[in-house]
Amino acid sequence: MTDVDTPPATSPAAIDAVPLRHPWRWVAAVVIVILVALFVFGAATNDAYRWHVFGEYVFNERVLKVGLLNTLQLTVYSMVLAIALGVLLAVMRLSPNPVFRSVSWVYLWIFRGTPVYVQLVFWGLIPTIYANIQFGVPFGPSFFHVNLQALSIPFLLAILGLALNEAAYMAEIIRAGISSVPEGQLEASTALGMSWGMAMRRTVLPQAMRVIIPPTGNEIISMLKTTSLVTAVPFALDLYGITSREIAAREFEPVPLLLVAAFWYLVVTSILMVGQFYLERYYSRGASRKLTDKQLEALAKAQINNPGM
Repeated sequence: MTDVDTPPATSPAAIDAVPLRHPWRWVAAVVIVILVALFVFGAATNDAYRWHVFGEYVFNERVLKVGLLNTLQLTVYSMVLAIALGVLLAVMRLSPNPVFRSVSWVYLWIFRGTPVYVQLVFWGLIPTIYANIQFGVPFGPSFFHVNLQALSIPFLLAILGLALNEAAYMAEIIRAGISSVPEGQLEASTALGMSWGMAMRRTVLPQAMRVIIPPTGNEIISMLKTTSLVTAVPFALDLYGITSREIAAREFEPVPLLLVAAFWYLVVTSILMVGQFYLERYYSRGASRKLTDKQLEALAKAQINNPGM
């Protein structure tokens, strides 16, 4: 047999890829830009907006130190309570105990099935419904009692109403996150001697955070805007109450004061969105298939040092 000279391998010719043109996309973009520019110009030149009043009150001390501060406090306190209660309700919903599951289901059924405004009105009427609360032995002596009508607690009632409503939604978000963790994780933890509660706390919940964080960020932003409903308690010292009820009623300028409230809601929402982005990136480490810049750089160096790999 004779050796036959094989021709040297040649690399295939490069493909001259021509990107597909989409002229209608540019036409639509130009139309949108023109419409936005016309709207901005019309709003800037419309005297009904009273931009000079907006500039006068946008950094008003009462708006910032009372309205904005109370809105932030309502958001933070309500979400902390809602998350804590939501974790408890989610764990009860997944518990093998039928009593816990039933109690959790009834709670979710009530608070998700009724409007938050109606709930806040109800909490505002609590001092009227339960004027005196007594603590003691049933049908026996009373140790002490509280007169709710003598207390000024609309702020606390607003926090309670917002938190209890939000806890129902947080419970479902947390339950979905827990359910996303493979069952083998819980089984492995129990095989190592962990109790069900310890396995949930140390193994399942940390892994579920990757699923829980994005919708939780959305709920925080939603809570910030829902605080404008606390006038139903009634609590009128939030951002919406200060601008659109107190100052607007005094100055007879509702439109610019509404713009002031909308401006600060947008500012705080933008900050929360940035925080949500970094939290999502932190908890998604190790789960993304997209290589980081450092990983790509390390892979390129490895290929240069070992061309045959």
